[in-house]
Amino acid sequence: MICMDPILTRCGYRCDLCMAFKPNVEAHPDNRQVLSDGWYKNFGFRIPPENISCDGCMSENPKLIDQTCPVRPCVIEHGVDNCSQCKDFPCSKFLERQVTFEQIQAGVPFEIPPDDRRCFILPYENKARWKRE
Repeated sequence: MICMDPILTRCGYRCDLCMAFKPNVEAHPDNRQVLSDGWYKNFGFRIPPENISCDGCMSENPKLIDQTCPVRPCVIEHGVDNCSQCKDFPCSKFLERQVTFEQIQAGVPFEIPPDDRRCFILPYENKARWKRE
């Protein structure tokens, strides 16, 4: 991945850590197959490598991996930058997109290696990023 400042999505994912983020795809196009396999192994869904490239939901009129995400339109409708700024946080839309390592580990029948966690889970572990004190 290329070195860049943290880029948070509307729900707290980290674009800069995600191999699907367009600048990361452009820097390392072979990682699209790795990511397709990693998402399938850890999350149970597969996206064809040639379809993996995402502008990030903070962009204007973005090309997104997940066209059905309920968070982006909700955040925009509420006039806030991200879920953590919303008076209704955490709502069901955020909880639908909430990711924790423990939740993913509990859903697979193998010990997730540290490299897999770093590449395929860490970019999406958003619960701690938006935790309210």
